[in-house]
Amino acid sequence: MRYYFTITLFLLVISGLRAQGGKDSDAHTSDTTKLANTHSLNEVVVTGQSEPQSLRNSVYQVRTIDSERIRLRGATNLQTILNTELGIRFSNDLTLGTSDIQLMGITGRGIKILLDGIPLTDRGDSRESLGQVDINTIEKIEIVEGPMSVIYGTDALAGVINIISKKAQNGSVITVNARLQEETAGDEYNALTKKGTHNQGLGLTWQNAHLQLSGNVTRNNFGGWQGASTGRAKAWKPKDQMLYTAGTRFTGKQWNVWYRFNGTDETITSLGNLNLLNEAGDQEYISKRWFHQVQSEWKVNERLALTAVGSYTDYSRRTLSTKIDSTGRRTLSLEPGSQDKSIFTTTFFRGTAFYKVGDYLSILGGVDFSNNDASGARIKGTPAINEYALFIAPEIRFGQFFKLTPGLRFLKNSVYDAPPVIPSLNGKLTLSKSLDFRFGYARGFRSPALRELYFDFHDASHSINGNVNLKAEYSNSFNSFLVWQAVSREGLRVSSTLGGFYNVFHDLIDTGFDPNDRTQTTYLNIHLFKTTGISLDNKIFWKNLQATLGATYIGRYNEFSESPEDFGQLPKFVWSTEVNANLLYTFKKVGATINLFYKFSGKRPVYEISDLANIHLAETQGFHMADLTFSKTLGKYVNLLGGAKNLFDVTNLRNTSTDTGGAHSTGGAVPQSFGRSYFLGLNFQWTKH
Repeated sequence: MRYYFTITLFLLVISGLRAQGGKDSDAHTSDTTKLANTHSLNEVVVTGQSEPQSLRNSVYQVRTIDSERIRLRGATNLQTILNTELGIRFSNDLTLGTSDIQLMGITGRGIKILLDGIPLTDRGDSRESLGQVDINTIEKIEIVEGPMSVIYGTDALAGVINIISKKAQNGSVITVNARLQEETAGDEYNALTKKGTHNQGLGLTWQNAHLQLSGNVTRNNFGGWQGASTGRAKAWKPKDQMLYTAGTRFTGKQWNVWYRFNGTDETITSLGNLNLLNEAGDQEYISKRWFHQVQSEWKVNERLALTAVGSYTDYSRRTLSTKIDSTGRRTLSLEPGSQDKSIFTTTFFRGTAFYKVGDYLSILGGVDFSNNDASGARIKGTPAINEYALFIAPEIRFGQFFKLTPGLRFLKNSVYDAPPVIPSLNGKLTLSKSLDFRFGYARGFRSPALRELYFDFHDASHSINGNVNLKAEYSNSFNSFLVWQAVSREGLRVSSTLGGFYNVFHDLIDTGFDPNDRTQTTYLNIHLFKTTGISLDNKIFWKNLQATLGATYIGRYNEFSESPEDFGQLPKFVWSTEVNANLLYTFKKVGATINLFYKFSGKRPVYEISDLANIHLAETQGFHMADLTFSKTLGKYVNLLGGAKNLFDVTNLRNTSTDTGGAHSTGGAVPQSFGRSYFLGLNFQWTKH
């Protein structure tokens, strides 16, 4: 009943200009036009903005990945798109078959993941939701580094990744899209099923001047990778995933409203080897996500615009453990903790108002509400958290050369003492026609998750309790960017961006021994943590060539440096280097492109206690990742895409950590990829106006 009531309420709220990040201001264009738009200094961004603005005019430093780059990667998931971006790394947990993201030195729980401006729900520390969005429905991705807690609330300490879906075209049109892609897993492959990666997708869109109907279904099947494992076991777990989207949009003269459903049905399979009893233990990790979103806009007049957005998420993760004997007979496992299902539901609403007072002042204000519920065998009781917030962020313009955006967020949480006020200050100074300087300060915060507050997991190898006394994490962050448009003329554009950041995080939540019972693990506010670094990003667009070359140097705080009397003189920060380069060349006469995506991720050092007394410097080795792809149009409706991924054949990384005591420990070899793979795909698009 709550679901039907929520959706009915959202449909009645037909006010506002679209959620931040979900605005429909960009009309559909052809791939050729999109490439041209990539060259433009006036590319429109929406994440964090009071209204859609060009990259040049935004007070925030926003990175964009457009639909053409997404298509040319031959990606079947978002991780493939993001893994060559500067400042972004992924870590893989082969025990659970999941991966997590890091942005500018901060792990996934400090990164806000949005779909059209609406937060995606995750069950715990890692951002599994990134792998549960249909890549075939994405128009572009916007990345904002630095805390965005004033606008987007909890979790946005490190920044925001906003996934923006494809929106309406102009006029009356029907479009059919289809995709078929086959990829090896290292040297393992079977056509269409089992070994390798297999992607099939089908989409249909119909619209006229006022109404749009759309639907898409995609299957992603990964057969796993044997690697060094023997028998039935696989080094990388098989994954079968079905993704569904359906939507409708109605447009009036001064308002529009649209509804969209995103569904995920995912199974990750862990296969065990036969034991001395001729039995093997298997686990299936089954995720189901039903995500409903409603967004609306109403342009009251030339000065005032209102937005209303809402969503309801029902997300569950089930562990199904079975035993299979040598005859193939399968039975349920009766071991403690072997069967489990956790359910997380989230109701979210945001209403905003944008008022343009005059040429030199505009005001963005809004209210947020979120309700989070959890239940399951590994959750104590059926807890719920409600959070209410009010935010305001005016934009003040001083002539044509200076913009300043102060912001405040006031919030109340039903479970813990949240920081009552979150401030921010961002500015942009135009130094010349070709030189801009952006700067920002923000206070970030992260609410303790339901899992951290109420977790209750005990079996043969786990004894973990939640902690209802956790405090919210908070941060003070500073960043600045100097952007130089070195050359800007027809046929040639060259730009460089030099950036720097410094973040201090307090009360960071981590797992540790319970002070009252050393046999138990719990969540504690135990860390002061800092990150700092510099980045340089260069872009060139020359005729048919697009090229980028960038580097970052990121330092992560070493907590042991604060105790020289115990551990000696140690560096305050440990540093990592990243370098990336992307090269895209278009052969217009033959309708073909060739593309190289490259990134070097330097070694990751960290100081750790090796024997309860001595400090040990552990390092994970650096590595090179590169993809080479080609694209060719075949006739009017078909595009052929193929290439090789992970050209340097990276699998496991050497790691000198001595933490090897548990299933999720950081010691031993670090899994990075399943080796060099090859792919070939066909994309079909038919459009009738």
